[in-house]
Amino acid sequence: MSTDAAQSLPGQPGPAPRRALLVVDVQPTFCEGGALGVDGGDAVAHAVAGFAAAHRADYALVVTTQDWHVDPGEHFGDTPDYVDTWPPHGVAGTAEAELHPALADLAPDVSVKKGEYQAAYSGFEGVDSEGRLLADVLREARVEAVDVVGIAESHCVKATALDALQLGLATRVFTDLTVPVSPEQGFQARVDMAAAGVELVASA
Repeated sequence: MSTDAAQSLPGQPGPAPRRALLVVDVQPTFCEGGALGVDGGDAVAHAVAGFAAAHRADYALVVTTQDWHVDPGEHFGDTPDYVDTWPPHGVAGTAEAELHPALADLAPDVSVKKGEYQAAYSGFEGVDSEGRLLADVLREARVEAVDVVGIAESHCVKATALDALQLGLATRVFTDLTVPVSPEQGFQARVDMAAAGVELVASA
């Protein structure tokens, strides 16, 4: 009997799904001292780096996303409401928009940039250096499941996780490897993600 056949027997575990790690917007612009700094951002950056280094072999693909704004229109506001409009952040070509220094050794398989000329919360709105959408990158790599980490849980992590789920990917968010803009918004994000079917777990 072949290995594949044996794995398909009732009661026997099947092969593990091909999984990708999506590292969402771990950039200085969203960490302490940045234009839209979130309390705990630096700690999350270092925790994500440590996790990725320890678990790289678990993933078929490691992908980073970055806000990379050139002229995103009304996404930037002179009097931002911090709901639909924000102070300038993640400006393309600035040090704040680069990956956090904690990720210097990450060496992602794919880097996705988003939001050049529009608001873009989900990593699935971005493209890689070859112009491929994140969905196409994952499809070409035959990825079936994703783990989502990064900043901020209440915004770009949530949007990315929900889009991954909509694409039919088994989706987890590691709650200890993300941080929200505020505790209240983090609570609501977790409610929304759990209701949609995202698995919320600790990385350990």
